[in-house]
Amino acid sequence: MRKLRMGMVGGGKDAFIGAIHRIAANMDGLIELCCGALSINPEIAKASGKELFLPEDRTYLTYDEMITKESKMPADKRIDFITIVTPNFAHFGPAMMALENGFNVVVEKPMTFTLDEAKQLKKKVEETGLQLCLTHTYSGYPMVKQARAMIKEGALGKVRKIYVEYKQGWLSKLSEREGNAQAAWRTDPKKSGKAGAMGDIGTHAAHLAEYISGLKITKLCADLNIVVEGRHLDDDGSVLLKFENNVSGVLSATQIAAGEENNLKIKIYGEKGGIEWMQQEPNTLIVKWLEKPTEILRAGGNYANVLSSFALKNCRTPGGHPEGYLEAFGNIYHNFAQTLLAKLEGKEPTKEMLDFPGAEDGVRGMAFIENVVASGQSKEKWTEFII
Repeated sequence: MRKLRMGMVGGGKDAFIGAIHRIAANMDGLIELCCGALSINPEIAKASGKELFLPEDRTYLTYDEMITKESKMPADKRIDFITIVTPNFAHFGPAMMALENGFNVVVEKPMTFTLDEAKQLKKKVEETGLQLCLTHTYSGYPMVKQARAMIKEGALGKVRKIYVEYKQGWLSKLSEREGNAQAAWRTDPKKSGKAGAMGDIGTHAAHLAEYISGLKITKLCADLNIVVEGRHLDDDGSVLLKFENNVSGVLSATQIAAGEENNLKIKIYGEKGGIEWMQQEPNTLIVKWLEKPTEILRAGGNYANVLSSFALKNCRTPGGHPEGYLEAFGNIYHNFAQTLLAKLEGKEPTKEMLDFPGAEDGVRGMAFIENVVASGQSKEKWTEFII
C-alpha cells in the first residue's frame, strides 16, 4: 500500500503536455513524480527539476542515465514506470529501454515514429509482461465509455454508419515560422513523422471510432491536403472508411478551420438508433432512437440503472459539475495506476481497471498513419488497411 513512483522523459519548463501529464498523474493521489530527464538542454533540465522539487541526484540530463541509474536503485526507491512526453521521433528509444530494464511505460500518442517501431514495442510488452499505456485522452471521458458499453451490449442494434470529425484552427497561418514551438515540431517531418494533421489529430479520431464502435478499420480511401502554402505536412484531410462487418464511415481532420478550437465529434448509427458525443460538451451523450424520443444522458447523474460500470467508475463529480480534458486524462492514469497496484498486490486487475489504451492501439494508430498517407498518394480509389 504505497504510491507508485514515476519518472518522466521530456516535459520540462514551458512544455504544455508534460504539465498535463503531471496534473493527471497526481489527480488521485496514487502516483508521485520521483525523477526526470526533463529536457535535452542541460540547463532547462536542471531548472525544471528544481521547479518540480526533484532531488538533484534524480534530475538527469539524459533518459539513458535516468533508466540506468534508476534500475540499480533498491526496490523501495526505484521508480515503477516512466512517462514519455517528448516529440514523436523521441518516443521509441526511451520506451524500449524502459521496458528492457523492467519499467512500465506511459507514452504520448502516436506511440512511435514508424509502424515498425510500434510493432517492436508491442512485441517487447508481450515478452516482458509489463504495462504500456498510450494516452488517447478522449477514451477517458465517462460518456465515451457509456457509448462504447451501449454499442457493445447491442442497445443500438447492428452498427451501420460512423462519422467522426476533428476540427482545429490553430494552424490556419504558417505559425511554425512565427516562433510557435508546438507548430514547429508538429509540422516538421523529421520530428512529427510522415503525417501532419492526420498524425496529430486524425489518429485520435480513428481511435475514438474504433474504441466506441468496437469495430476495426479494414479499408480506406484518403484525400490529404496542404492548404497553407509553405507547409511540409498535411494540415487537412478526409478519409472514407470501411470497418468490420462492412460498416462504412467518414473521418475528417483539419487544423486550418479558422475559428475552431478543439472540435472533436462522433456519431454512430445502428439499426435501432444512434449516439452523438462531442468533446466540447463532454458530459453529454445524445441517444437518438428510431421509434421513441431522443434521450440525453449526463455524466455524474444518479443513473445507477442506466450508466454502465465503466462510465460510473470514471465519473468524478456530482451531476452538473463539469468534467473535462484534465479529468479524462486523469481517468487514464487512474486506471493504469490501479492496474499496476493490483499486480503489485498479486491481484487480478478488473476489466474497468484495464480500460485504457495500450500497445495494440499504438500499433493501429501508426498503421492508420501509414495507410492514410499511402492512400493519399495512391491512384487507387480504395486501399486495404495493412498492419
